[in-house]
Amino acid sequence: MRRLLILALLLGLCSGAIAQTFTGCACGSNPPGAPAMRSMKPYAQEPEDLRPFAKFTVPYYQHYTDLVEYNGAARTTPVVTSVDEVRIGFIAPLENHPDAALGKRMLNGAMLAIDEANVAGGYGHKPFRLMLHNDSAIWGASSNEVVKIVYDDKVWAIFGSISGDTTHIALRVALRAEVPIVNSASTDPTIPETLIPWYFTDIQDDRVQSYTLARRIYSEVGLKRVAILRVNDRYGRFGVPRFRDASRRLGHPVVIEQKFLPADTDFRRQLRVIQDSRVDGIVLWTDQPKAALILKQMQELGMHQRVFGSHRTIGDELLAQAGSAAEGFEAVYPYDPSSSAPAWQDFNARYTARFNEAPDHFAALAYDQMQILLHAICAGGLNRANIRDALYGLQTYTGVTGEMTFDPNNKETRPMYLGTVRNGAIIYRKASMEKVYARVGEDGVSYAGPETSDIKATQRKIAVFGPHADELVRAEPVVQALTQANLAPIAIPSELPWGKASDALVHAVYDDQVLGIITLDRASSHLAEQIAVKAFVPVIAVSSDRSLTSTNIAWIFREPDGTSLVQALTTIKKAIAQAGPNRSKIRGVLASSGKFQSTGEPTAQ
Repeated sequence: MRRLLILALLLGLCSGAIAQTFTGCACGSNPPGAPAMRSMKPYAQEPEDLRPFAKFTVPYYQHYTDLVEYNGAARTTPVVTSVDEVRIGFIAPLENHPDAALGKRMLNGAMLAIDEANVAGGYGHKPFRLMLHNDSAIWGASSNEVVKIVYDDKVWAIFGSISGDTTHIALRVALRAEVPIVNSASTDPTIPETLIPWYFTDIQDDRVQSYTLARRIYSEVGLKRVAILRVNDRYGRFGVPRFRDASRRLGHPVVIEQKFLPADTDFRRQLRVIQDSRVDGIVLWTDQPKAALILKQMQELGMHQRVFGSHRTIGDELLAQAGSAAEGFEAVYPYDPSSSAPAWQDFNARYTARFNEAPDHFAALAYDQMQILLHAICAGGLNRANIRDALYGLQTYTGVTGEMTFDPNNKETRPMYLGTVRNGAIIYRKASMEKVYARVGEDGVSYAGPETSDIKATQRKIAVFGPHADELVRAEPVVQALTQANLAPIAIPSELPWGKASDALVHAVYDDQVLGIITLDRASSHLAEQIAVKAFVPVIAVSSDRSLTSTNIAWIFREPDGTSLVQALTTIKKAIAQAGPNRSKIRGVLASSGKFQSTGEPTAQ
């Protein structure tokens, strides 16, 4: 431990002239006082359809909705002024631990905030100092380290840890010693639910993560049968119950749950069990290296289910280790690391210059959390209760990771982001656990009219409408596909004047009695859509425009941009072969094929 402390001090000495984000210290000149009582209902801002028993009853009492109070005597303790340094305890896995790499990144973020504050003058020109302790994952050893932090190091606050069990230990010590504890990495939702009034965290917990994932998987993507594959440690055990709850409340109980030991590297047995359960989606609750191995082994086994993950499953490590197997993988993330906000970009530059790597969320959230703590110490002065009051009075905070919102349990509740792997890169977008108040066609569309008659013709025909359609149908692969299906093409190039193109499409539908239409771009798809709803003819629309499937028209089946004419032909010719020369039956086969969602959207992007 002495070696780690010396290393940290050397890093501080070598920091040089760091750009300042810390703006000076009030040194307790105006203590905030006890924070005003406030409430937030429902708890954790749970959407109505994800609240416990919401479909059956209204609870007579809701826990965890009011500010956790402290009514002890510590506020009357005099503010200490005669110190040489202001000590902050830090506990995280730093060595001899599976999460040591994550703990060191957390330390980097905290150290950067400390160093910047010291360059800006520290606490009345007295330096802030981190007292480092290793979280060894051994219950007794971790307990001893926490006790040393409080009673030997005599700190003003505790920072850490990643593991929920050690954080729970620290929380009990904090209660006994009346010392604030802040956290930026543990997502165990049971920690703040102890109602111990000394805890503060800036990372969304497993409840927010799980509800966000469930909303994406069931309400947006439309999956129904989902499996869980998780690591068998506290992180996995305490994370997935909230996802199981959310799945059940949305009407799709988890089909199967498989687990593995932290040291495992072969997941084929669990994956085969999941494959046999006929699920259409898998949720991973683990970290990036394990997620990469799982995705690669799924690829080897020929598994094509959609895969989603918790916040520790996505990042640069996943891309580097999983390669093409990561394509399409989605996971929740605490903030937007692709943000162009100046504060985020500036932090990235400072952190990268200091540590020769880009910051992940363990580093960035540790930086923000340390900034929050330092400001609380400066506001409250060297009095633990005043520091606690400054933390508990905080409802919002804008850090390098964006604007945060804290509930009365002093935990982060801002909406998460969803990271999706596309073409070897991660694309992030905001993803809420809230249900969209209205979305046309969210429950799918169906055709409830009379069954159409069989088309009696000597030659079965298909219309191809779009740019250069007349040239595309003459390409050799297209000719082969049409010949194999015994289909005759009617090509309608959209370069014609729009009125002529419309007339040609109407003639193809009503006079030539085509069995279906393939459209090649957005404009041609929207015109065909209007004819399809009148003439009851199925349309395979190659377009990225999702509004095609939001109009409650049951005849539109969208294929993503990049789908070739041969691929579109293959889809519709299979339906024709199964249904025969009947438009409504062809539409029914397409709708039940599994290739499309109930809205006509493709099941895989």
